[in-house]
Amino acid sequence: MELLHPPLTRNADGEVRNVGVEIEFAGLDALQAASCVRQLFGGRLVEHDPYSFTVENTCFGDFKCELDSHYAHATEEDVRSLKDLLFGLLDDRQAQDLARKAGALIGDVARHWMPVEIVGPPTPYVDIGAYDRLADALAEAGAEGTQESLIYSFGMQLNPEVAAYDADYICRHIQAYCLASEWLRSAIQVDVTRRVLPFVDRFPIAYQRLILRHDYRPDLGQLIDDFIEHNPTRNRELDLLPLFCFIDERRIADSVDMTLVKPRPTFHYRLPNASLGIRGWSVMQEWNRWVAVERLAANNERRLPMIEAWQENNARSTPLEWSEVARPWMENGDS
Repeated sequence: MELLHPPLTRNADGEVRNVGVEIEFAGLDALQAASCVRQLFGGRLVEHDPYSFTVENTCFGDFKCELDSHYAHATEEDVRSLKDLLFGLLDDRQAQDLARKAGALIGDVARHWMPVEIVGPPTPYVDIGAYDRLADALAEAGAEGTQESLIYSFGMQLNPEVAAYDADYICRHIQAYCLASEWLRSAIQVDVTRRVLPFVDRFPIAYQRLILRHDYRPDLGQLIDDFIEHNPTRNRELDLLPLFCFIDERRIADSVDMTLVKPRPTFHYRLPNASLGIRGWSVMQEWNRWVAVERLAANNERRLPMIEAWQENNARSTPLEWSEVARPWMENGDS
């Protein structure tokens, strides 16, 4: 498969843009997953607990491989909470031991239904094909994708580094994503369980109507405030809280539960399935679909008429299926 390049290939510092990749799956434990990473990319395996490993100093950086349940991993905050809960009867070492045992117990239960997740380091987007090699190695070792069971809802998330931080750049990308969303869902064939669960919810229609107004030209503060007013949650197919938190953490912290929000200069694209082992599924293909969104964002001659078409369709008493209306705009766009 040919790698597609975004319109802007450099970040704000003039370096090749990175992308982070997160892959969820079942069938392997965290240690087996970490071993696959080390066999492909080198590095040193470090155990944090039986359900959490890091592969440090690979050719791309540090990979995290863990059971995707923070309850299974004892943190310093867990230790402090235990000490407070037991009125200081435990010293630090005793609290740490108890927190680890509690995490191990939760892990023993959760491993039967929670996915293992590999979180890759920021990687130059031109090297994203390495993740297809990793997906193939995981599948050969026994990893199961979301298609293997109705109870699975595994995703493959991309974190493309932004090329700029100004309101116009970010707003154009939100507009492009709103226009492309239904086409992406149709092209990806989002897993039925993932469609039912809230993790990849669409933007509310009221927000789409706002962001797709021709006269909507907010400054950065207004863009962030409007987003939070309509989307005070991580559960969006395109999660912008990490980016907005990176830009203005205090503004986000005043309005959103920050427990799981990690500031980073990326678009957090959550929609793709993790379909390891399925012929034709590819991390690079999902990257290329994301590039179609960036190309739409960069092309006013295509995006603005598409906004007009969306508004006309949205005003119809019986709107047309937007995925079909959007298809020629998305698939016959500029290269």
